[in-house]
Amino acid sequence: MFTIYLYVLDSLADWEIGYVLSELNSGRFFKKGHHQVSLKMVSDSKEPIHTMGGLKIVPDCLIDEMVVSETSMLLLPGADTWNEPKHQAIIEKASECLSLGATVCAICGATAALANAGLLDNRSHTSNGPGFLEMVSPSYKGQSFYLDQPSVVDHNLITASSTGALLWTKQIIERLGVFQSDTLAFWYDYFRTGDAQHFFALMQTLPANNES
Repeated sequence: MFTIYLYVLDSLADWEIGYVLSELNSGRFFKKGHHQVSLKMVSDSKEPIHTMGGLKIVPDCLIDEMVVSETSMLLLPGADTWNEPKHQAIIEKASECLSLGATVCAICGATAALANAGLLDNRSHTSNGPGFLEMVSPSYKGQSFYLDQPSVVDHNLITASSTGALLWTKQIIERLGVFQSDTLAFWYDYFRTGDAQHFFALMQTLPANNES
């Protein structure tokens, strides 16, 4: 079973994690025989955090309690508070994850935190547009690896811009392998276009329908 750690911090951008949390927590479109993943909220303390939208989240565990392996995944959401020194601990853990084969998924402001630590200097990645990382991360040296796309996969690193949450989610689900490939394709097309034909096609790929 995959263990998914979501790092929670004050001012977390709710919308950036909406798709991925909903699908991984509910498991509603998981392929037959695949059990739900273990989803844990991790932070630097057990104190509640407050998202940008005003939601209160109580962390499940501390950074030191994380168990990292190839079946671990760390989600780093955007937030306005990434420049606070206390978040250095999770960036160090992200570096450990990448080294051990665990997957790190960063979106929006979290990409700047990775850039500050030099973790994007030699990996294909994206962020909030060309020039953004240079502006907010003085030590960034990964310009030649930057791709101006909504979300980018480089082995066990998945990065996205603030508007790339849907594709980011698709790539995360693909990495986990919890959807059938056709289910994922129709899921993405439906939410990308709003065309109802993709929704009905999606429903036809689900195990209950395949068994009938």
